[in-house]
Formats: sequence, structure tokens, C-alpha cells
Amino acid sequence: MSRLFLLFGLLLSLAGGARAELWGYVDGQGMAHLAPHQVDSRYSLVLGGTQARRAAAAQSQVPGKSDGGQGLLTWLEFAPEVKAVQPFLREAAARHGVDMELLKAVIAVESGYKHDAESKRGALGLMQLMPEAAQRYGPVAKSAPSKKQMLDPRTNVLTGARMLADLIQRFGRIDAALAAWNAGEGAVRRHSGGMPPFAETQAHVHLVLELYWALLQHSLPAQAQQLKIHKNEP
Repeated sequence: MSRLFLLFGLLLSLAGGARAELWGYVDGQGMAHLAPHQVDSRYSLVLGGTQARRAAAAQSQVPGKSDGGQGLLTWLEFAPEVKAVQPFLREAAARHGVDMELLKAVIAVESGYKHDAESKRGALGLMQLMPEAAQRYGPVAKSAPSKKQMLDPRTNVLTGARMLADLIQRFGRIDAALAAWNAGEGAVRRHSGGMPPFAETQAHVHLVLELYWALLQHSLPAQAQQLKIHKNEP
């Protein structure tokens, strides 16, 4: 209950009083796509927005078409590539004290669960780790891991979870930790431990937090319903 309440408050503050939106769909190859707005007609509203906005999004769907937003959450629960890393997520959560739902959200936004993902900047694997981060937080301290080691799903998840746990402890807030993950610790420190004014970083943090919230609602419906009742009280 407490983590749901705190996360909802954080989302409200990030969005300036209006909920940010999370749009997504799963393509024919089983790849999840996420965005802070509706890029095209394939994207469905997963979470966020006003009641009118959600109603308009629902009306714009093609008749007979399944709910893409719910489909995305179902994909995150049952897709083989997601289920394959579940043991590593549980291990990482237990070892480093980071919610599994948060780890799942980070991986979905970072790589769409492609274990061999490689960005143009050199970030690798499920959690898109840079070599410097992998060396700092990897299983062998101060040892530069090979590309093969960084792409190993278990190593990548455990290393990323350790890094995320450290950033949360350093900055004391999940949003600041995610901003540091995306833009670097220095950028967050230069802005007094808050959100840097970078559109890419702000969009990244919104996406992860919105998906984290959606996953918590999906996995903890009773607690989420209690929160909905609580926030409507005068």
C-alpha cells in the first residue's frame, strides 16, 4: 500500500498535477514498444491521462480490436522472453532490495526484453548497461567484463539491479535514481538531486514510472483499489 501511494504521488508531481501517459503495443515478432504519447494507431493507452483522455482513446480503437494496453501488460506476464528472466529478477530483487516490478519496467523500456540489445552508444543487454557501469557494479569488482559477459541475462540483470539499488540509496528517490541511470549521476547532482531538464531523460523516467505503476496495479489489484478509494477522499 505505501509504495503504491508514494509512487502515485511521485507520478503526480512529475506530471505537474496531471498524470503522464504510457502508450504501448506488442508487435508481430513479440517485441514490446513503449512511448509517452500515441506514435501511431498501433499504440494503445496503457496508463495515465485524464478520464476523458482514456475514454477518447478507447473510442478511437478499431471495433473488435483487443485492448493493446492490457495486451502489453499480459505480454509482460506471459511472454517467453519475459518468463525466461523471471528467476534472475527474483534473485536480483532478493539480493539488492529492488522491486521486481521496477526491474521489469526498466528492462521493458530499455531493451524490450531483447537480451542481445546493443545501442549506438554501446549500452548492452536487457538493462542496457554501459561498460563503465558493468565494471563498477559487476560480479567481479574493478574487472572489465567482456561483451559476452555483459550480454549474459543473469549477469546483466544482477549488475543492473545492484546499480539501481545503489542509485536509489544515493539519491533517496526512485525518479532521481532513474534520471541518474539515463543521464548520469553528475547531471542529477548539478540539479540539486532533482530531475535534469532533458526531454529524453524526463520521458525515460515517466515511461519507467508509469509502467512500474501499471505493473503494481496489475499484480496487486486489491492494494491498487484501496489507493484509488483513498485518493478520492476529500
